[in-house]
Amino acid sequence: MEVGTVQIMPAYGYPGISDTQIYHDELALGVAADKLGYDHVWVVEHHFENYSLCPDNFVYLAHLAALTKRVKLATGAVIVPWNLQPLRIAEKAALLDQLSGGRALLGLGRGLARREFSQMGVAMDESRERFDEAAPLIIEALETGWFPEHKGKFFSQPKAPLRPVPMNNQWRDTRVTQVAMSPDSAEQAAKLGVQMMAFNYKPPEVQKQEIDGYKASFRRYHGKEPRPVLLTEMTVCDSNAARAREHAEQFCANYCISVLNHYEMLGEQFDGSTGYKTYAAAAEAMRSMGKDAIVKAYVEQQVWGTPDQMLRKFEERFKVMGPYGVLTAFRFGGCPLDVAMRGMELFAKEVMPVLRSWDQQAPAQARAA
Repeated sequence: MEVGTVQIMPAYGYPGISDTQIYHDELALGVAADKLGYDHVWVVEHHFENYSLCPDNFVYLAHLAALTKRVKLATGAVIVPWNLQPLRIAEKAALLDQLSGGRALLGLGRGLARREFSQMGVAMDESRERFDEAAPLIIEALETGWFPEHKGKFFSQPKAPLRPVPMNNQWRDTRVTQVAMSPDSAEQAAKLGVQMMAFNYKPPEVQKQEIDGYKASFRRYHGKEPRPVLLTEMTVCDSNAARAREHAEQFCANYCISVLNHYEMLGEQFDGSTGYKTYAAAAEAMRSMGKDAIVKAYVEQQVWGTPDQMLRKFEERFKVMGPYGVLTAFRFGGCPLDVAMRGMELFAKEVMPVLRSWDQQAPAQARAA
């Protein structure tokens, strides 16, 4: 079972914090992940706002590569429509692979925030088509060492070599992941033949339907099983149950509010938008729930608590969805560095070994799924 960590890069919830301090704290956690045995570190791409600030995750990961020895380094994700020349994504991935000694992983996404699309000068309605045009060519370039000649709707490209070349060419089957938060994105991940990644914000029963749809489509396209899905949890791990709940109710709630604000999830901007039908329906349902109810439900859905409480919750989730790769996020919503670091260390010591043991013998509840 894969167990990694995601770096959200937020300033939201940290009043008065400097951008310099944010990166100091995140780098400390990235280095700790390497020493503590996490499989990979994932870093987002976001722009302009306190919600998250990492305008180029390749640059950040190249720096982290020099500070670490073994942990894999993943874009989580690079937003394809905002990178208007897809050749540049393939080149950056190849360079990161060289600088990290073959530890690069490529996570791809298409973006969701209207403000980011607007300030990038890219029409949000084009995101699906832009992603679908570019992503297969990026993967082909990494596997062959050549970006193919292409004349499409959104970009044209003469055939071009990648220099430096990646350290190995096995990308599609083992090193590319797509963030898929909607059924159409899950379908595209299956069509591409890559691993699916999502963030936990839907009830397990709904998440299971989307995962099952992805698996069925993957089998239809490729005649084999996909790699296990990765699911990101906002994680609070503490030896004290009462303190874990207190922190979850503060930090997970703050993060949820930042998501609602950044993506304007209670607004109507998705109505009529091309490629965002699922989000329009989700926004309508959220408006009917109300902000307080959304935040409360979100907090309870994340995996947090003492190590024993967290393992029981993973068992419950695996029973519904089947086992999946676990991605943890420890610094978000105002969680101080010392609290995040303590949680990361405790999770690595007492939760991660049990999760990995379930590779060989899943808990009874998960086996029954």
